[in-house]
Amino acid sequence: MGVKVAHNWRLRGQRYRLEGEVCDHCGSTIFPPRDICPECHQPAKTEHTLSGRGEVYTYSTVQNAPEGFEQYVPYTVALVKLEEGPMITAQLTDVAPDDVEIGMPVEMVTRRLRVQGDEGTISYGYKFRPVLQRA
Repeated sequence: MGVKVAHNWRLRGQRYRLEGEVCDHCGSTIFPPRDICPECHQPAKTEHTLSGRGEVYTYSTVQNAPEGFEQYVPYTVALVKLEEGPMITAQLTDVAPDDVEIGMPVEMVTRRLRVQGDEGTISYGYKFRPVLQRA
């Protein structure tokens, strides 16, 4: 169950920039990219970078992590509704589990997801954090 460098390389746009697609037929924003639009079932090929902004739709705090993630417990995983419409499942970061609320504004950040072995591949990807107050 090793992490493959080529696999990570192919997904870098999705993981680092939330690259999805917009359907030329119905205008739906699609994430992750697919060959066929899930709304109108027509080919979807126009690339689109999503804003990375959204809100917590629902969430759950993980107390008993799967193998390889034990050191991170407790951590919160949320279903985030992006401003453009798609919903995305992601870990929340920079927030205590007790401070998470439904409707909380969040933004995408790139963070380390996992490390394969002591000298292995480090995988990075998207997580979401609360929107920082701007003065």
